[in-house]
Amino acid sequence: MAFGDQPAYLRVAGDLRQKIVAGELPPHTRLPSQARIREQYGVSDTVALEARKVLMAEGLVEGRSGSGTYVRPRPERRAVVRTGYRSAGESSPFRQEQADVKVKGAWEARSEQRVADEAVAERLRIEVGARVMRTEYLYRVAGEPAMLSTSWEPLALTGRTPVMLPEEGPLAGRGVVERMAAIDLVVDNVAEEISARPGLAQETLALGGVPGHWVLVVSRTYFAGGCPVETADVVMLAERHRIAYHLPVK
Repeated sequence: MAFGDQPAYLRVAGDLRQKIVAGELPPHTRLPSQARIREQYGVSDTVALEARKVLMAEGLVEGRSGSGTYVRPRPERRAVVRTGYRSAGESSPFRQEQADVKVKGAWEARSEQRVADEAVAERLRIEVGARVMRTEYLYRVAGEPAMLSTSWEPLALTGRTPVMLPEEGPLAGRGVVERMAAIDLVVDNVAEEISARPGLAQETLALGGVPGHWVLVVSRTYFAGGCPVETADVVMLAERHRIAYHLPVK
């Protein structure tokens, strides 16, 4: 489709987007009102409204109740470094998700027993309805929320052991590799898949974002001798993060 054939609202949104990117409309600047857009571009109120909706959906502007629509600051995207395997003595839940030693972080966690639904059962290769330990994490960098993680561990492996609760017992706060080694399970492989989707409202709000903005999801599973011992989904705001892998050459 040629530019001239684009719907009017996309042409208006594209021109405003260019001004935002070029700095003509810097962060915290009020976007031209709907009436001003209508007059400037010679379009209807409906077109002006739809153009503003496009910019809001792209995360370039935000509405402020009773005040108008403003250009959002463009956050610097932080690299989340992944290396996969964590050897004993170097692991923690935060290091499990962020391997860059220059980045300091902390986490909050909550665990509870659940039954595996179909998706979790498939990832852990267990029966639907089998008992699992589900743990939710909120990771912070410099005090600000950075990542969410939800992990599942089969209680058939960890139940009634010192590592049944990831954040309690003698190995509280250690990573999966070290905790599993304590019950004679040697983690020897890690598989990860990266995807992107619109964030759920509770996810984006917990991460300090705006509902509807996209998130990156790292779906990770640890294996010991081909048997899954933990699987997790790590969620982060796409506009604030990029994922970098440092993988050894074998």
